[in-house]
Amino acid sequence: MDIAYLLKPKSQRRKEQLKPTQPLPFGQLRTDHMFLIDYEDGEWQNARIVPYEPFTISPGAIALHYGQALFEGAKAFMHPDNEIYTFRIDKNAKRLNKSAEILCMPSIDEKLQIQAIHALIDVDRLWFPIQNGASLYIRPFMFATEDSLGVHPSKSYRYAIILSPSGPYYPEGFTKPIRLLITKKFHRAVSGGTGESKAAGNYAASLRAGEFAKQFGASQVLYLDAQNKYIEEAGAMNHYHIEKDGTVVIPEFTDTVLRSITSESIIELQNSLGLKVIQKRVALDEFIGKIKSKEIIEAGGFGTAAVVSPVGEYVFEDNSILTVGDGSIGAYSRKIYEYYTGLQTGKIAAPNGWLKKVEKRI
Repeated sequence: MDIAYLLKPKSQRRKEQLKPTQPLPFGQLRTDHMFLIDYEDGEWQNARIVPYEPFTISPGAIALHYGQALFEGAKAFMHPDNEIYTFRIDKNAKRLNKSAEILCMPSIDEKLQIQAIHALIDVDRLWFPIQNGASLYIRPFMFATEDSLGVHPSKSYRYAIILSPSGPYYPEGFTKPIRLLITKKFHRAVSGGTGESKAAGNYAASLRAGEFAKQFGASQVLYLDAQNKYIEEAGAMNHYHIEKDGTVVIPEFTDTVLRSITSESIIELQNSLGLKVIQKRVALDEFIGKIKSKEIIEAGGFGTAAVVSPVGEYVFEDNSILTVGDGSIGAYSRKIYEYYTGLQTGKIAAPNGWLKKVEKRI
């Protein structure tokens, strides 16, 4: 599909906001442009790149009332050849369509999604922050635009992409593990719902649990299944633990667990990493027992933003603490983090097709 380019004059904002010595927070800054395409009369039309600015949306738009909205999250990296590459962007395009299916929204051609992402990065490539560990965070999203107060799938939608120049997720280095709260008070999803999708509403529903976790000095909640028996996810990340023989265990994917592209990639990389990676149901009681007996030596979360978030402690509502290993970042978690980020940044050769170069066309 042809993309119309409605660009603004060269901006000075980049020079002012992307100083090499100025730390960049994750996800706060925006580039000059965004990609838009609208779904009307049963088809996607009017693909365009326009200046980044507020949307005009009807007060009766279905997304505002019934939450018919979804998003994705991906990253692009500058490699040693000074070219920008997206990482596993085809997986994000495929997962967006899976979310759309669950939310009764129209799919959008995966090749078009990738074309649009690359075209937008090309237009705003000067916004890439020249800092160690920096990236362009890519946020595609879709929302319902039909003006209707009836509860039904919208007849019209907008798909958009915005970019966020971001510094390293760990500005002080990969040195500090997090704490998670184990509680039976909150649940992220139930079978038959929208848990497998990146529905905006899933994240709205997680905010209360996140605020509750802060009362215990925890970053997030470790979610359990509806019966409070099995481990599912760690807040906005897939959970993992590592046993003393080096086996990496990720809870199995169900319709209540989002398929992390990072988790799927690590499963595919197990031979390259020299690690055994398995998926299975992880019973909470067994998990706690194995940490206490030192059979589990490391744990944490896998996700796009941080890649690996090691957990040093789990806290319970009675304020008792369960320490994983010696409470520090373990050697296996560090190995996974360094190998994976090496693939992303071009320091280690990635499997065929994982990286896509953003060609210069503008």
